Amino acid sequence: MHIVIMGCGRVGSALAQTLESQGHTIAVIDQDPTAFRRLGSAFGGRRVTGVGFDQDTLREAGIEEAGAFAAVSSGDNSNIIAARVAREMFGVENVAARIYDPRRAEVYQRLGIPTVATVRWTADQMLRRLLPSGAEPLWRDPSGGVQLAEVHTAPSWVGHKISTLQEETGVRVAFLTRLGEAMLPTSQTVLQEGDLVHVMMRTDEVEKVEAAFAQGPEEAHA
Repeated sequence: MHIVIMGCGRVGSALAQTLESQGHTIAVIDQDPTAFRRLGSAFGGRRVTGVGFDQDTLREAGIEEAGAFAAVSSGDNSNIIAARVAREMFGVENVAARIYDPRRAEVYQRLGIPTVATVRWTADQMLRRLLPSGAEPLWRDPSGGVQLAEVHTAPSWVGHKISTLQEETGVRVAFLTRLGEAMLPTSQTVLQEGDLVHVMMRTDEVEKVEAAFAQGPEEAHA
């Protein structure tokens, strides 16, 4: 997938490097050309100097071929305008905007733009909004009967123990990714916002597991 990122601060540069390492092609837009130094010399994507909601700038960044757009500059208004241009003018399917004022987030959500409030965002949260939800396979055994996959988890699971998640969904959590670091959970580990959950499961149960993780604890238990 080609992904365009507006803003080359700490979040934008981290997103760019992570997404490129996953095999995506990346273009980063920033008004300050010196900001691109955060990307490092190994970054192979495009560096586009300009305003992120300007259509010509977006075209230079490859927005017409993009499958996702992230607006993570330092300005709420710029982020939401750019996100709406990407969605409404260029038809980008996966769009997310970083918002400093959480009171505005609900308003923007109604416009169909997923938002991440600064007080709670992490690069992992933004990634989950840009990439499709569901189960993302990471490994399969030779027979294809068992697989390890990252499974999208409903926000209502946050605050619950991993042991509860396993009991109510009938799966085994292999590990978590928290703030970019992998960790092996114990029975007492509590799921936190932004955690990515990696599950070992039977391939023929993927849809069932996706549905259970997408529901809240009460629905899964019922």
